[in-house]
Amino acid sequence: MSNLLLVDDDQELCLLLKEYLQTEGFDVTLAHDGSEGVKLALQTEYDVIVLDVMMPVLSGLEALRKIRDSKRTPVLMLTAKGEAVDRIVGLEMGADDYLPKPCNPRELVARVRAILRRTTETEQSPSPMSDEIRVDDLFIQVKSHAAFFQENPVTLTGAEFTVLELLMRSAGDVISKEVLTEKALNRKLTPYDRSIDVHVSNIRKKLSALGANKDLIINIRGAGYMLIRQ
Repeated sequence: MSNLLLVDDDQELCLLLKEYLQTEGFDVTLAHDGSEGVKLALQTEYDVIVLDVMMPVLSGLEALRKIRDSKRTPVLMLTAKGEAVDRIVGLEMGADDYLPKPCNPRELVARVRAILRRTTETEQSPSPMSDEIRVDDLFIQVKSHAAFFQENPVTLTGAEFTVLELLMRSAGDVISKEVLTEKALNRKLTPYDRSIDVHVSNIRKKLSALGANKDLIINIRGAGYMLIRQ
């Protein structure tokens, strides 16, 4: 049974989602404002956190920032329908995925399971040979979820790490956004979905801060992304 923290100020919705999630095998803890959510997230180890953006006391984005200061727990953001800015900002701040509200409980469960599946697959990487990947100054250890540039650690979210791993395994080749979405986020790419673009942008920024060439990962227009071998 996976431990899930659901943070949303809509108490009626929380109870409905909790009931549904419990029938799907989740152990659910509820919080009804961002401050309470942060407190619980920092006190307890959860497998995944579902975090609403619009909340009193502390917004979901502010709560995410505080959580990311010390925790790498996977986070799925619930955003208002049509609020693309909130989705992009959430991903830039370290969210693993997002889902517009009102959401279908079945889709929420599917997204959460996709995040957990990605996390589990990373932890259970079977081959010692594939556990360590090096491309020039980039080095990752898959099982420990550790990434380095010129021996300096790079702090990545779960989704960002998986995107970088996929790009490194295919260094010098283009990977389409469709493939990256399916393999890194465990879902199909939908129209106007910029999740992969934001994750790649985050990776670039973090690597650039350590001295990496800003063109280390390039966008091949209409084709996808490629990690350049030097």
